[in-house]
Amino acid sequence: MNITLKKISVICASFIVGVFLTLQMPAFAGKTETSPGLPLEDLRLFAEVFNTIKQGYVEPVEDKTMIANAIAGMLSNLDPHSSYIDAEAFRDFQISTQGEFGGLGIEVGMEDGLVRVISPIEDTPAYRAGIKAGDLIFKLDDEPIKGKTLNEAVKKMRGKPNTKVRLSILRRGENKPLEITLTREIIKVQSVKSKRLESEYAWVRITQFQENTLEHLAKHITDLYKEGDLKGLVLDLRNDPGGFLHGAIGASAAFLPAGVKVVSTDGRVPESRQEFKATPNDYLRGSGVTLDPLRNLPAALKTVPMVVLVNGGSASASEIVAGALQDHKRAVIMGTQTFGKGSVQTVLPLPGNAAIKLTTARYYTPSGRSIQAKGIEPDIEVEETQGGGSRIPYLREADLSGHLVNDRDSSANQPKETDGNDKERENQQESEMPLPRMEYATASDYQFQQALNLLKGLNVIQRQAAPVDAAPVDAEKETSAAGN
Repeated sequence: MNITLKKISVICASFIVGVFLTLQMPAFAGKTETSPGLPLEDLRLFAEVFNTIKQGYVEPVEDKTMIANAIAGMLSNLDPHSSYIDAEAFRDFQISTQGEFGGLGIEVGMEDGLVRVISPIEDTPAYRAGIKAGDLIFKLDDEPIKGKTLNEAVKKMRGKPNTKVRLSILRRGENKPLEITLTREIIKVQSVKSKRLESEYAWVRITQFQENTLEHLAKHITDLYKEGDLKGLVLDLRNDPGGFLHGAIGASAAFLPAGVKVVSTDGRVPESRQEFKATPNDYLRGSGVTLDPLRNLPAALKTVPMVVLVNGGSASASEIVAGALQDHKRAVIMGTQTFGKGSVQTVLPLPGNAAIKLTTARYYTPSGRSIQAKGIEPDIEVEETQGGGSRIPYLREADLSGHLVNDRDSSANQPKETDGNDKERENQQESEMPLPRMEYATASDYQFQQALNLLKGLNVIQRQAAPVDAAPVDAEKETSAAGN
């Protein structure tokens, strides 16, 4: 399937695309290693075009609008993750990172003039209504989307809680369009979920790395251990699109020895060249939290056998966690290859309450691997279904037009090799009915069941390898025997 995704990183009150990593840095003005003078000839050309549009365009255009469009164009042509965030979108972004925002609960992008659903967010109106990844929205309340920008379509879908919007959808496997009416509501994203399994095992899922993820993670783990020690833990990072860097460092630190390297970043300016370790100083940096939320976690958490589940929807911050635990051999990584988002975006506020989201660095795992355009390769590859299928067609970083190359693994930048049967498989997939949605950590969750089986197997092996205690020796008898 030939997918052209024009823009996927749009944050608004109704939607959030989380495949980015935020790094707190000051503005970079005047701090580059080499600061050549402004290109005056090019700026004159820009001014000439600006003036021509202002005087000759068929309808009047405000200066502010043209300048905002120019800024947006500069950023969007750098890479898929750099973008201009206007005042309204920036306000919504700030709300969404706190885990609460209004709307439908869909991660979206633009494809061939239509809105493509990247993924519905769990426990939202879109998720409950059965919206699926890959759905193409072509009408909103009977108004065609074709010809609108993604921002315009998003604003059309946004609205007050308890109001309705009708989505006209094209879905693979369906012979006719679907009409689905959703009721807008305040979206509260639960960033951490957990449950005890068979009394001695646990499942912890991080859905997204938000400002309060570490506090929630600590509470869930503490509550799990109140019921007794664990023989194994499944950390589920599937379809986790990422979020804040400090959340990824802290989540890694919860399971790793204190002080070990978690991730490093490298870019053109000094502020982007940093190394982050499993210490409170690093995972609380820029978070606004002063008291370490991980301070009272049980010591057993550092050694409990672990399996980390990942898939093509695991991106950015979740890849940092998986890479750190993999490099330190702290956990077995299971599932399918991750998204491959190995770059850092810095959100820089602008005058007028707007902002830019600028790619400022690449990040690297503790061993120095770059995940950019490659992703994390699992230790044990397990497809989503027993038959080897996938429930949704995952789009990866390497599929995005203009993506950054991997600077440490040239093989990641090569075109994917094919066996010549891609078209045949594509036609077969198009004719297949979509698989039903899977509920995490249930009997129908094949990857989870395999992770649980592996943990049980590891416990059996450990018991068999444990030394048998020798019979106690009677000191008097030993002395007597030695004297005979």
